[in-house]
Amino acid sequence: MLIDSDVLIWLTRGHTGAAARLRSIDPWHICIVTYIELAQGCRNKTELLRLKNGLAQRNTQIINVTDPISERAMHLIDQHTLGDGLQLGDALIAATALEHRLTLITSNAKHFTPIAGLLIERFDPIE
Repeated sequence: MLIDSDVLIWLTRGHTGAAARLRSIDPWHICIVTYIELAQGCRNKTELLRLKNGLAQRNTQIINVTDPISERAMHLIDQHTLGDGLQLGDALIAATALEHRLTLITSNAKHFTPIAGLLIERFDPIE
């Protein structure tokens, strides 16, 4: 399972549904893009340290962008940017999930639904 940043953001906001779902995922996998998005959202060094410690406690595997992921992301951009509005970060996250054959858990499924072959688990924060 590849965890999108939005699900982790719900967790940090104290969402019990996010906490329950993420507790059942082991190990955690995130794309390096997700880590960067989360780190950029930190307001200070204390929050950044809390992020790093939280990910370490879950033995989170951060998947780096490789040449095959870059190639796949490039093709996804070619196919989906003009028609579907696919952006760089989401293309890299989707390509990571595809290359590693991981289901992507996200509450922004509309960003990823048009991508053929991508397995998506929708997280609904309203439930």
